[in-house]
Amino acid sequence: MIQPPDSDLLRSFLAIAEAGSVTSAADRLGRTQSAVSMQIARLEESLGQKLFNRLPRGVVLTARGQQLLPYARRITGLIEEAATALRSRPLNGPVRIGIPQDYSETILPGVLAGFARAYPEVEVAVRLDYSEPQMAAMQAGDLDLAVVFEWRSGKTRGEVLGVEQSVWVTSDRHEQHLQHPLPIATYFNSEWCAQHMIPSLERHGLEHRVAFECDTVGGFFSAVRSGLAVVALSRSTIPDGCRELTPAEGFPPIDSARVVLYRNPRGSSPAIEELAAMIRRAFGPAGGTA
Repeated sequence: MIQPPDSDLLRSFLAIAEAGSVTSAADRLGRTQSAVSMQIARLEESLGQKLFNRLPRGVVLTARGQQLLPYARRITGLIEEAATALRSRPLNGPVRIGIPQDYSETILPGVLAGFARAYPEVEVAVRLDYSEPQMAAMQAGDLDLAVVFEWRSGKTRGEVLGVEQSVWVTSDRHEQHLQHPLPIATYFNSEWCAQHMIPSLERHGLEHRVAFECDTVGGFFSAVRSGLAVVALSRSTIPDGCRELTPAEGFPPIDSARVVLYRNPRGSSPAIEELAAMIRRAFGPAGGTA
């Protein structure tokens, strides 16, 4: 009988997956490199699966490692949620948060569900939208917290949760990336598609055709799962049954953006600060200030 993995081993697994190297993960965890390597060896042995491929500079997740990643986040998140709920005093009041559509099916729904279980008296209102409208809503006083993407360089006024890469994604079952011309999905009237996504194909001589148009990330999920199109997604939001297309296959990453948490400077509360803390933990140790 396979024993369930120890949560401490899963924390080390997450740290390496997010840092991209055992050395960096060991620094973040405050442990020696050999101790962290031994933990991963124990985890791989207990699961009977190889989780990382070792490269000359760092490591990358194997297919099994990618499969474990969302479960590891969920397990460690639930442990932290339980500890928070038992230690904390009851919270109440409203919290209004804006989140990108990219995370509507991945990281943040788990955070919001966990927050609702821990603090059932807090009234949470969620707005799903793109970054520019979120910031406008924040300026208008309609949001308390907003998670947005920032492509500009230099210092940000918010709290950096991490850096997200946009990559090309295909279905494991349909393999639409083998078609010529390449079928792709695009957003309606999107500056990002025009300035980043399409040029990334043109730079690498990939002939393409628009096979699917929509205005939501959920539409992209449907397009790639059904085999209608190759899509561009944030790496952490790749849905089950799909995979990232690699540079070796002719599909380098499209671009990268900082994931930034903003607070409304005109007011705060314990409930708002606790939700902000839970969001920070969900993105793991990769975040920081910039």
